[in-house]
Amino acid sequence: MTRLIGIDFGTTNSVLASLEADGNVRTTVYPVGQAQLDVFRTVLCFWNEKEGGRNTLRHAAGPYAVQTYLDDPQDSRLIMSMKTYLAQHSFTRTQIFGRVFTLEKMIGLFLDGLLAGGERDARVIAGRPVRFAGESADDAFGEARLRASFAEAGFGSIDVALEPEAAGYRFARELTEPATVLVGDFGGGTSDFSVLRFDPRGAMRVRPLGYAGIGIAGDTFDFRIIDHVVSPLLGKGDTYSVMGAVLPVPPEYFAGFARWHRLSLMRSPRTLRAIEEVAAASAHPERLRTLIRLIEEELGYQLYQIVSAVKAELSWAESAVLRFAHDGFAIERRIGREEFEGWIAEDLRRMGATVDQALGSAGVRAEEVDRVFLTGGTSFVPAVRGLFERRFGAEKVSGGGEFVSVAEGLALIGRDRAERRSV
Repeated sequence: MTRLIGIDFGTTNSVLASLEADGNVRTTVYPVGQAQLDVFRTVLCFWNEKEGGRNTLRHAAGPYAVQTYLDDPQDSRLIMSMKTYLAQHSFTRTQIFGRVFTLEKMIGLFLDGLLAGGERDARVIAGRPVRFAGESADDAFGEARLRASFAEAGFGSIDVALEPEAAGYRFARELTEPATVLVGDFGGGTSDFSVLRFDPRGAMRVRPLGYAGIGIAGDTFDFRIIDHVVSPLLGKGDTYSVMGAVLPVPPEYFAGFARWHRLSLMRSPRTLRAIEEVAAASAHPERLRTLIRLIEEELGYQLYQIVSAVKAELSWAESAVLRFAHDGFAIERRIGREEFEGWIAEDLRRMGATVDQALGSAGVRAEEVDRVFLTGGTSFVPAVRGLFERRFGAEKVSGGGEFVSVAEGLALIGRDRAERRSV
């Protein structure tokens, strides 16, 4: 039997799941240091390496790309959010250290890393969004380029299924009657809401009715914690004096925390000198000098991991302690769930408005939604789940496989399609 694999190629994270001979689905894990990760960061890192007096272009993918980049951000090139450009006619290629790469070639290199060089004899079922990203997105063009990217990775042809269909597929197989289902898929950078009609009679039939998405998800919630707890200890909100004028410390110094890699880009001598000049004239110079040390010693990613763990703990505990210490700088701050929910209140409001857009595009009222299925790590946040329980009723809301449901659902869709073809 041909091996079946489902690939959830995401904007921030990707997942690979395989259908085993016993009918179970296994998610691929990747050893990174002492950890075993079942999500693979959707990034590429390129750098030049001297070989025999010549520069040879190298690359790494996923968590290995992250580590390579953190080792030397000034002399490497990090490529992120590749999926965002699939349906954009305006983006076709870019230059990396003097070499031209098409988008399909870059995604193909990433997929090769995700597959760890194997699985080329497998049958692939890849996910695609209901609507690709971008105001002028061409969905047919986006899917064609997704297929071409897999061809770059060595696959002659692939099957494609809708990501929200895959996310709710295991859940939908338990349905006995047709149902209108709202699927909320929360990633690292975006949250997508799809209204689908699942009909389980005979072969499962799925019809997309409406969709809306927003660039608010887990990374945004992490940033809210950093912005309220960490940044003020590093000089945010402070002032400095220039020729008698009192000025605010530039807020862009702290915008780098919105994405972990942006802090690495601040390691240029010119930027660090500018921060030191402001520190020397500021009311609390030690705070900005601590920021300089964090930038120089590449601690942004480590800090983000700690903050993300605190956010996860707040999903089941009423409070959590953020602990971070380095070179004389220490934070030990207890954060209450209610406090955290206040920080993300505006994000939740905008999320709710996006759900309304999805319902409006489907022509469906909230009371006409039969079931709600939530997936992705952010769906664990009680305030996020509460948003759906208040609107649709707690009895309608369920979840499962929050990090891997799309990839696992894709593998199951592939199995069911193969069975129908063999009949």
